[in-house]
Amino acid sequence: MEMTEMTGVSLKRGSIAVEDNDVAAPVEEAKRQKVSECCLTKGQDGLDNNSLPSSEKMPGSPEVAGAGEDKKNSDVQSEGEEEEEEEEEEEDGLSEESEEEAESFADMMKHGLTELDVGITKFVSSHQGFSGILKERYSDFVVHEIGKDGRISHLNDLSVPVDKEDPSKDVLTLLTDEEKQRLEELQLFKNKETSVAIEVIEDTKEKRTIIHQGIKSLFPGLETKTEDREGKKYIVAYHAAGKKALANPRKHSWPKSRGSYCHFVLYKENKDTMDAINLLSKYLRVKPNIFSYMGTKDKRAITVQEIAVLKITAQRLAHLNKCLMNFKLGNFSYQKKPLKLGELQGNHFTVVLRNITGTDDQVQQAMNSLKEIGFINYYGMQRFGTTAVPTYQVGRAILQNSWAEVMDLILKPRSGAEKGYLVKCREEWAKTKDPAAALRKLPVKRCVEGQLLRGLSKYGMKNIVSAFGIIPRNNRLMYIHSYQSYVWNNMVSKRIEEYGLKPVPGDLVLKGATATYIEEEDVNNYSIHDVVMPLPGFDIIYPKHKISEAYREMLTADNLDIDNMRHKIRDYSLSGAYRKIIIRPQNVSWEVVAYDDPKIPLFNTDVDNLEGKPPPVFASEGKYRALKMDFSLPPSTYATMAIREVLKMDTSIKKQTQLNTTWLR
Repeated sequence: MEMTEMTGVSLKRGSIAVEDNDVAAPVEEAKRQKVSECCLTKGQDGLDNNSLPSSEKMPGSPEVAGAGEDKKNSDVQSEGEEEEEEEEEEEDGLSEESEEEAESFADMMKHGLTELDVGITKFVSSHQGFSGILKERYSDFVVHEIGKDGRISHLNDLSVPVDKEDPSKDVLTLLTDEEKQRLEELQLFKNKETSVAIEVIEDTKEKRTIIHQGIKSLFPGLETKTEDREGKKYIVAYHAAGKKALANPRKHSWPKSRGSYCHFVLYKENKDTMDAINLLSKYLRVKPNIFSYMGTKDKRAITVQEIAVLKITAQRLAHLNKCLMNFKLGNFSYQKKPLKLGELQGNHFTVVLRNITGTDDQVQQAMNSLKEIGFINYYGMQRFGTTAVPTYQVGRAILQNSWAEVMDLILKPRSGAEKGYLVKCREEWAKTKDPAAALRKLPVKRCVEGQLLRGLSKYGMKNIVSAFGIIPRNNRLMYIHSYQSYVWNNMVSKRIEEYGLKPVPGDLVLKGATATYIEEEDVNNYSIHDVVMPLPGFDIIYPKHKISEAYREMLTADNLDIDNMRHKIRDYSLSGAYRKIIIRPQNVSWEVVAYDDPKIPLFNTDVDNLEGKPPPVFASEGKYRALKMDFSLPPSTYATMAIREVLKMDTSIKKQTQLNTTWLR
């Protein structure tokens, strides 16, 4: 199949991280979440706690398969978390670099990867490409989760379910701001008080009951009792069972008749799922691992997804709507079970490509092709990292059992988009090979580099395997799955180059969960949309044609034995999986709209609709034209790859910096 020539496309800085279920690789500095003071007292302002890797951050999915297999839900609290909690205050204020240290973003990204570097080379359609701006505003990219029942998640109801066990709203008015602050300080052990006494003005039994229930609900870990003091009634709050009571949901106070999990829809802007959950847990004063979800969502987007949390009332969750900016919680219900990763059917995307150059005919051809044929199901660029050391190289070294190389690849200096303190840490490591000295250069210890250095300090330079093991399992597996993705992308490009867009004898299709070969006499019973290709592993079969030998040649060149993908360390043994080579999006629709102001939103979000904002009205002519497109994708597929097929563009950040002469930020 002939390659279609790519055309230029203008993208803004930080605009590439687009995907359905994976954590994106951010290319911009995380902006501090703005909050009002209604929920946090002084001293609780540090909110951006990354529990995922920094420079090596990539889609957090150790998924190895196509539809239905999302990444395992890892505990946010990794080994050494208690130690890291103590470092939090130090971390929170140290993410800014001085201007003289900061290399320009465009210069840094000259060292990054292109699509060609990771095997993304083919298109399925023959239409002429055109340019457009993807994610000029993060609000130009909206993701709605599709649940296991096939319904698209929307935030359209902020009401709280009526529950007689919930504290009355009156408690918020019965307690003064000073009393609420004292109770919170007592709850968080921030002062030497062992109890807080609240005088009941205009005493009635009903009022006392409201205050008792309210304190227990709003400040988990506290118990209350009524005392008479000099003829006045006081409600005394005290700790039920020491510090442990704060860490876990209070089982004794949760009604048996109510489902243990409060499910809700989370609307968030410009925040990835893990950071959002860390933030919610900080406000609720609980551990992040009591939350569950079906898939993680991108940072630079507006996303809507379902979350479940163990034994936190809808009333407490709804109260966060008054405290958090760029977040909304709603559609509350109590259920017996949590959510599980992979239960979702996929995601529905609404994407605006601004300032397009394509004619109406070009747009029509491109979108019809996307709707009828689809796109190559490549793993997107964010799966491979943003620096000059691709994550698949680390994965390959792990599979080769080359642990000194693993250490070197993660810690050595490199060109690319990195924060200043990471650059200093790497320089210190290159100069001294002293893990403790390099670690001191890092204000943020939770990144992969910090975790590995801590492991090397603990276990020594001769036990790199154990040191690497300190990194949370899912983050370690990301490297290996990046290598699998790299192989898969290259093999799919070879398959399409060799045989085009038709099934051929020796191709693989799935019957249930089992892969079988297409025989000569059955070829006409299948289409290209049925064909799958394997990610390398010990429990899969390879096609029975030229591409099988191509797999063998590629792994042999990487000093890996395709016939023995089991590793000495069980975690790193690859069983493999199958992935469809062509994905045809569902529910595809589009329109071209004219506009004059590049800052105006071109469609309403769920929050806009809740607030009663009228939808935007477009003129018949305008200074600019935009393509607004809607489509649904199954899990583990990359929306960037669908957009790539429409525009015929290279989606790598490196390529975009070369195509742009001006970066607006």
